[in-house]
Amino acid sequence: MKKSKYIINTITPHRIVSVLLISGLSIILTTCTKHVASPDNCFNQSILPVFIVNCAQSGCHDATSKRAGYNLTTYDGIMKGIKKNHALQSEIYREIRGNNPSMPPKGYSKLSSRDVLKIKNWINFGAPQDNFCSDCDTTLYGYTNRVEKIVQTWCVVCHKPGNTSGNIDLSNYSGVASAIKSNNNAFLNSILHAPGYSAMPKGAKLGDCEINAIKKWISGGYPEN
Repeated sequence: MKKSKYIINTITPHRIVSVLLISGLSIILTTCTKHVASPDNCFNQSILPVFIVNCAQSGCHDATSKRAGYNLTTYDGIMKGIKKNHALQSEIYREIRGNNPSMPPKGYSKLSSRDVLKIKNWINFGAPQDNFCSDCDTTLYGYTNRVEKIVQTWCVVCHKPGNTSGNIDLSNYSGVASAIKSNNNAFLNSILHAPGYSAMPKGAKLGDCEINAIKKWISGGYPEN
């Protein structure tokens, strides 16, 4: 008991003030750094693909259907349901969050937790349209360091086991290589939106940087490394 009393008595007003100041500083630092800039804040490379591949199917929120008044294929269209810096006050975010989200509707796969978090962080960071986007690196056009990410971001939601649109599985290298070999390189021509081919991804076209990386990779023999 004496030992406990001694410890209590040594907590002086000055020490209490110091503890409070340190705690307050920690809160301030946490608040100031919770929205750290990252590649996931790049609208065109990280945010727009989530909406295009999950929400912009025909009859839903594409440029033609505009279901519920939303065209989710453009920045301006998406921003109709976004309140900058406030994810929880943004209708779009409220619809996609949680274990049983309202959107995408039943019958469609819900967004991955990573994609939901990306959108949340992007909104809370101010929903920028083109900030924090990396410049196009023309030296990156291998499968593992470039092409795989492009395909996973834009294509796999429709072309994966259990949902192989057109009987094409692009969830792994062998599937991508098979698609390139078959049908007069329908894979590249679809990405280029060439006449006579089904335009992919639907509702949007890859940027020149992504397309050039894929073209270089294919012309180099599309190796797996």
